Amino acid sequence: MSSNIMHLAGEQGEEVGRAEEAADEGGKNPFLLALGERVRALRSRRGMTRKALATMADVSERHLANLEYGVGNASILVLQQVAQALQCSLAELIGDVTTTNPEWLLLRELLSGRDEVALRRVRLAVGELLGTGGAHARSNCIALIGLRGAGKSTLGRMLAEDLGFTFVELSREIEKFAGCSIAEIQGLYGQNAYRRYERRALEEAIQIYPEAVIATPGGLVSDPATFNQLLSHCTTVWLQADAEDHMKRVIAQGDTRPMAASKEAMEDLRGILAGRAAFYGKAEFTLNTSSQPLDATFAKLREMMRGALGVGV
Repeated sequence: MSSNIMHLAGEQGEEVGRAEEAADEGGKNPFLLALGERVRALRSRRGMTRKALATMADVSERHLANLEYGVGNASILVLQQVAQALQCSLAELIGDVTTTNPEWLLLRELLSGRDEVALRRVRLAVGELLGTGGAHARSNCIALIGLRGAGKSTLGRMLAEDLGFTFVELSREIEKFAGCSIAEIQGLYGQNAYRRYERRALEEAIQIYPEAVIATPGGLVSDPATFNQLLSHCTTVWLQADAEDHMKRVIAQGDTRPMAASKEAMEDLRGILAGRAAFYGKAEFTLNTSSQPLDATFAKLREMMRGALGVGV
């Protein structure tokens, strides 16, 4: 979970109230409502507050709130700015990237109505065909995914020590590449530069450490290319936790910012969890870290990974 999640005071201010009032009035346009839902979903997936997105897109927070509630008839230039800030194509924001050429249309027709299992098989087959990674033998490179506060660092270190593997905190590797902190990367160079460093750090970790436990940043799943690489080269585990536990653990780590606006922070946190759950769910294994104490959780993780790697328990 990024630091943006924890700085939400003022997020639901007067401007949002006006947007909600307007949205409650009659004459809602279905296209604008659907567009607003996509903007909110993309923003939640990337772990961004409305204020942060408004700043990056160089639009007013009130304008963005109107757009998200389906009452803002935004110009094409504003939509382009929002799409750039969300790191997606304008076509994706509008709602249909699969109309750009006949091959896309034919592929869409073939995939239409398929369930998740079938779509995963297609994704792996396409990865093999294009040489970008497909189905792989069980990897000794274990990647832990999930929001901040899920237990990736704590359980990752314990698992690496137990297996005799190298422990890699990917956030620290990103900072080494950039020569500055993650907050400075994002503040000085922006989100796109951060994602490039993130991908480079993952590529190098996979190449250098054939046996490793990697604790990944929570937002890594927001970048399809990087997430594809992770799924293709690592044994992946989603460390799942309740929103309340995420919050408590982050505060226990010394980050007290959520206390300033706990209600808004919890609402945003739940939104991010909902937005990313389908992506975290692509991991091969899932472990709930809220259902039992640390020792019992680690015992389950140890048994799970040793069984997967064929190592004696």
